[in-house]
Amino acid sequence: MQYTSLYRRYRPRRFSEIRGQDHVVAALRNAVKEDRVHHAYLLSGPRGTGKTTAARILAKVLNCDKPLEGEPCCVCDSCLAIDAGNSFDLHELDAASNNKVDDMRDLLGKVALGTPGRTKVYLLDEVHMLTSGAENALLKTLEEPPDHVIFILATTEPHKVVETIRSRSQHLELKLLSKEDLESLVDDVVNDAELNVDADGKIHAVRSGRGSARDTLSALDRVVSGGIISDDETVHNLLSALAEKNSSKALGAVSEGISRGREPRVIAEELLGALRTAFLLKMGVPSEEIGEEGINHSLSFSDQVTPGLITKALEVIGVALVDMRRAPDPRVDLEVALVRLTREEVQQSNELIEALTARVEELERQLSSISAASSAPIKPSSKAKEILSKTNKTPPPQKVQEENSSPPDESPPQEKQVKTPGSDELPELNNVVAAWKSIIQTMSKRARSRLAASQIIEIVGSEVVLGLPNEPHLQRCLDLSEEVKAALSNHFSTPLQLRLTVVSSSSDSPKPKPKKENLEVDTTGSISADTFEGSATDQVIKAFPGAEIIDN
Repeated sequence: MQYTSLYRRYRPRRFSEIRGQDHVVAALRNAVKEDRVHHAYLLSGPRGTGKTTAARILAKVLNCDKPLEGEPCCVCDSCLAIDAGNSFDLHELDAASNNKVDDMRDLLGKVALGTPGRTKVYLLDEVHMLTSGAENALLKTLEEPPDHVIFILATTEPHKVVETIRSRSQHLELKLLSKEDLESLVDDVVNDAELNVDADGKIHAVRSGRGSARDTLSALDRVVSGGIISDDETVHNLLSALAEKNSSKALGAVSEGISRGREPRVIAEELLGALRTAFLLKMGVPSEEIGEEGINHSLSFSDQVTPGLITKALEVIGVALVDMRRAPDPRVDLEVALVRLTREEVQQSNELIEALTARVEELERQLSSISAASSAPIKPSSKAKEILSKTNKTPPPQKVQEENSSPPDESPPQEKQVKTPGSDELPELNNVVAAWKSIIQTMSKRARSRLAASQIIEIVGSEVVLGLPNEPHLQRCLDLSEEVKAALSNHFSTPLQLRLTVVSSSSDSPKPKPKKENLEVDTTGSISADTFEGSATDQVIKAFPGAEIIDN
């Protein structure tokens, strides 16, 4: 007698037998009871949650001879034919392998044909795999099928189904089963099939199922056949390598696990589960789905690392699992992810230190330049002295001999700034020139930009004459006059006036032209030029033999 797997033997035959999908069951059963069955349904959800099962039960109850309260009788010829998979009323098509336009046209060409039952049901599995042309071919019939036809579309990735198909269907989402639902399922199957499975075997099946009823029963089949197959040592070594930042140990653990017959994807999935458990324990939410030994391993790991590292590891291993689906060698993706996790934090720390060091050096350099620019003016630079020697037209300040001063032979006479009546002591030209760049730095950003090319020309009384390179520049600086006067007055603690003028660079002054000398020219060896005949074009053609005129 051929053995039938547990998930096929215990596939639900009625809506009431479907576990964990009460919202979907209520929607379909009420639609049948109240005769409000939609012409198209889209069932989405993870694998093994009951999409195909719900579609088959709907097809059974719509063609059942004696339906009761929205449930099929499961004893009539129509129900038995659907359970056996040889009914003419249910047509199942795998859209992953029949996704071409011709496949869809062939299916739609048979839609109008009648069947023995009342309703013809088309079940298209993995409908998101249809090509664009096949989707377009399906649209019209999907929107307005014959009265006796119902379409049921199933997919694990509803976001990949085009909006035009989703809008023409009633979307029902199935979810992963809870731990309690899976435990109840395992207990019922073990009792009904009289299986010899202990508590650890049941826990292992529930853990391996990860919310999928089909995967849970498949894991239960493995437990019955060969006992619990686990590789806790590999996962434990990987957790230790992550905690110690030891790349060699991590790669060695993967190699040992593969040598014991474990696939890289299985190792990655088990490591991801252990990381999740450690994260929950770190957050104070212990998981009850694992044994005591697993909890001890996860506790040991979570005590050595930070929540940030666990979160990063979950992210990196999860991305590696996705990449492993399309990789020619999945082991490479797993090993690269582990190396990143064991070396990335140290590398990031070094990079952070280098970046902070560079930033501090840059700030120190800027601080030094600002301090130098804002320091009190001392001696004018050589450039300022050069400007003064070229542009200073103000007579030197009068030397006034102070009363009761010492005789000339005792000390040199002191220079004294002439004071304007009613004002404070005026600054000297040299001091203003030397301090001008520092004064500019105290002004607004706009003023600093426009006055960068300015220079102090002279001081007439309390009026400072500011030179600018040209007239347009002077016009742009007129609205800065008040700001400049305030800055000068504040710096020298005395009221000052301002006058703007245009000063041409000394390099712009015209240079004297050299005198022309009367030179005698000897014309005895010269010859007369050829007489110019014809047009300029003729002369060009003559100068370049072989040339052709392209455009007159």
